Amino acid sequence: MIKIQLKALALATTIILSGHVFAATEHYNTDIPSSIMTPDRVETSLGTLKFKDGVPTTDTTQKLYDNLDTLRATEVFLNAIPMASIEAIRLGHLDLGVSTSNQVVLFDKLMDSNPLFLTGNTDTVYASAFLDLERDGPTVIEVPAGMGPTTVNDAFFRFVTDLGVVGPDKGKGGKYLILPPNYKGDIPKGYFVSTSTSYTNWFIARGFLKDGKPDSAIHDFKTKLKIYPLAKKSDQPKMEFTSGSGKSFNTVHANNEHFYDEIKPVLDKEPVSFIDPELRGLMASIGIQKGKPFDPDTRMQKLLKDGVAIGNATARSLYFHPRDKAAYKYENKLWKTAFIGGDYKWLIDEGKGGRNLDARTYFFYIATVNTPAMALKLIDKGSQYALADQSKDGHFLDGGKTYKLNIPANVPAKNFWSVVAYDPQTRSELQTSQPFPSKNNKRDDFIENPDGSVDLYFGPKAPKGKDANWIETVPGKGWFTILRLYGPQEAWYDQSWQPGDIELVK
Repeated sequence: MIKIQLKALALATTIILSGHVFAATEHYNTDIPSSIMTPDRVETSLGTLKFKDGVPTTDTTQKLYDNLDTLRATEVFLNAIPMASIEAIRLGHLDLGVSTSNQVVLFDKLMDSNPLFLTGNTDTVYASAFLDLERDGPTVIEVPAGMGPTTVNDAFFRFVTDLGVVGPDKGKGGKYLILPPNYKGDIPKGYFVSTSTSYTNWFIARGFLKDGKPDSAIHDFKTKLKIYPLAKKSDQPKMEFTSGSGKSFNTVHANNEHFYDEIKPVLDKEPVSFIDPELRGLMASIGIQKGKPFDPDTRMQKLLKDGVAIGNATARSLYFHPRDKAAYKYENKLWKTAFIGGDYKWLIDEGKGGRNLDARTYFFYIATVNTPAMALKLIDKGSQYALADQSKDGHFLDGGKTYKLNIPANVPAKNFWSVVAYDPQTRSELQTSQPFPSKNNKRDDFIENPDGSVDLYFGPKAPKGKDANWIETVPGKGWFTILRLYGPQEAWYDQSWQPGDIELVK
């Protein structure tokens, strides 16, 4: 009797053998590890999941599929932000009537706060154009000598080439040839050649101010910048320049369900090889596939709306509340870096740890342009950034309060430094009565402190006698700022020079 009772007890309970937990062996010929079994009820963040001998019930299955589709909608948002962002910039150009590569949006009076443009700056003369390598084939870009940091990015904001001072022409000027994906034709000599992974490419150039004015850069762009199809080398289309200054237009991707409508044309336009099978598969799982209609039913529309809302909230959390300590530039200050990990590809340990997807989302939710020149150590060349959205006391910046930022003397910037205020909603320049919500050491006359440092003030009103050092903010609205150094020097990289924290003026 005792033996029978012990056998029954073993069948009704689990036993531990060599560190493994086994389920009761009733219905089985051998002991089964409990880790591979599924109970009839499982408590999760989705609620109770119900099974019958391992088979999900119909209600549980529907709940899980809804969750899976929502997760994938969220992942598509987080991973496709670069793709949607550059498409939004292209659509913004179309709104200005700029649709061919010989047409350039030129910020001849600098970029003010009218356009919606992710953290654009007020301090360089932007010249912006889009290439269509599917329509035009190989395309030539001729840049003049003295060109500032200039870049071509593909339709996923991947780096194609630098031009100008950070490019292979080293600021001496030159001819660049951008080839379409999988190009098999002859490649002529005399060009700096790059092959893009997409048909759509963004050319973005930055000219420097001279004596605080954009005139010299504008002259060089209008007389020396050439963009044309290689096939029309002997009959180049005339360059056309459209001013982007003082105009209201949008270049920021949607943060609601329209996001998915924005990326669908990109997927249709570009070759299959444009993005990897995993991301294409994520998109296809929510109904977005190259060459097929995107027509979500009522159920999927609801899940897409939920997924993008979660994705948008996640992207904002990644930037404003980063959990990665590497997001902070200095050990004891609240300034952030633009490129977490210091790599423009966001590879961890030179790729051994894969890609830091959160860091990529962090960057592209807040910024545009992707080039090694913004991430690598390039003394006297390129550009470097520090971003701040909190005061020294750890509170987010309030447009109804007054703050002070000390910029120590001897800023290690060969060309210039600037500070620009931005709107946390649009991530574009803060819109106030000041068309340029910024200060620039080459454009503005500061009141300097006796030690050569500069105190900048942010608030709804200028402190008495500090108008020259004041950037206006808006009561009831937050703000954040970016410190830029063009031509950064060693003291920036070794951190022997650091900006002060932003401090509340009481």
